[in-house]
Amino acid sequence: ATSKLADEELVHIKTLGFRGEALPSIGSVSRMTITSRVAGGATAHAISLEGGVLSPVRPAALTRGTGIDVRDLFFAVPARLKFLKSPRAETAEAVDTMKRLAMAHPAVGFSFTSEERRLLDLPVNEEPRARIAHLMGEDFLANAAAFSGEREGSRVEGFASLPTWHRSQSSQQYLFVNGRPVRDKLLAGAIKGAYADLMMRGRFPAMVLFIEAPMAFLDVNVHPAKAEVRFRDGGLVRSLIIGTVRAALGVSARQSAPGLARGAFDYARSSFGERQAGFAASAPQGFAEAQSAFVMDGAASARTAVAMAVDSDAPLGAARAQLHENYIVAQTRDGIVIVDQHAAHERLVYEKLKGQFAARAIAGQPLLVPEVIELDAAAAERLADHADMLAQSGLVLERFGASAIVVREVPAALGGGRIKAMIIDIADDLAKEDASESVTGRINHLLATMACHHSIRSGRILRAEEMNALLREMEATPNSGQCNHGRPTYVELRLEDIEKLFGRR
Repeated sequence: ATSKLADEELVHIKTLGFRGEALPSIGSVSRMTITSRVAGGATAHAISLEGGVLSPVRPAALTRGTGIDVRDLFFAVPARLKFLKSPRAETAEAVDTMKRLAMAHPAVGFSFTSEERRLLDLPVNEEPRARIAHLMGEDFLANAAAFSGEREGSRVEGFASLPTWHRSQSSQQYLFVNGRPVRDKLLAGAIKGAYADLMMRGRFPAMVLFIEAPMAFLDVNVHPAKAEVRFRDGGLVRSLIIGTVRAALGVSARQSAPGLARGAFDYARSSFGERQAGFAASAPQGFAEAQSAFVMDGAASARTAVAMAVDSDAPLGAARAQLHENYIVAQTRDGIVIVDQHAAHERLVYEKLKGQFAARAIAGQPLLVPEVIELDAAAAERLADHADMLAQSGLVLERFGASAIVVREVPAALGGGRIKAMIIDIADDLAKEDASESVTGRINHLLATMACHHSIRSGRILRAEEMNALLREMEATPNSGQCNHGRPTYVELRLEDIEKLFGRR
């Protein structure tokens, strides 16, 4: 049961079977039957184990292949049986295992039935993309970027969700090395690195990642269940994943997840009838108010009516109005775009600061009057301890007594702003600092915090040219589809969806 090597080359194991001793171990705690017939064999044969007691080999009926039937698991060890999870939880674990196997091998058909319910039914020779859609849903592919890359004989490819399409857990990350499903810390860390400063903390992207590497480049025997692998050059694999995924996300960075617009459309459609009844009931008494609402004074007209001369063929269209002093409505060739002005400008300022930092060109702006900020002693000490790192990001400060700091210089790109609130947030961020994060990652997080405090605020009224300038800058800026916290900066609604709401389609 333990010998599955054709030769003595331990580093060239390509079989995907589990540990050899697993079968007799399963047979020792269950009622198990194995039936097998090789291609062209005269007949099939079977053996059975019941609580570890082996039956004689006997003829059996089977066309070809091997079937393993396990019943009454742990009947022989009732104490172990008590430690099983609920039937639903155990079924979910089994389905997840089957999903990973099925995703890695689209040429193989899989079916999974539990309590007479067919949970998986996947055809033979399915196209890889169709297999992924089958297992993760069409929504995932609609909100994902395809990626592929190769370096020094190793190749990565797959699909990565847009930063605005994320989950509360990493359970939707499917990782494969040479066709073997794995759960690996190095690969998980690379995925986290690929989404650094693109996704809010505590959220996880969905991903399907396939890695092909020479057998001599990795060791598949570091984990009893073969769930982990060890790469000879882990740094190369990590950088290949990060670079390839970030490049794909960069191409899609100006996109807002289609699922957001679809969700808005579905909500509007589902509640349309309910709201329609409310509109009808309030129409008679609200007629006079409705009339007056459409009569704008000169100031309101200047805020909302935008010159139509701006070209709506641009990717994010031409600004037509500003609603609630925070949302820019733009008209595109075949729909409308709604932009969160604060979230969008936050990303633009952040990318500008990152570019300046990478070029070692963050220009500082000395404060005419240095600002003294009172904090608790621990927060003041944290800031003082990180003064050198803060100076690299353009923020110059020093200790001022036991529980205060004095800010002498801020990045010129920020143009003043809410310095005290920013300093308090930076102090809180330093208290939650991840020791495993790189210096660059920490500085990027600081720059993101600064950008948040110095962006166009909600409630600020913008002129038409300011709104259009913001749209054009978004089109030219990487990662502008989401803010520094991973939230979407805009939602696009297609004209055909809007027409469906009004019964025109």
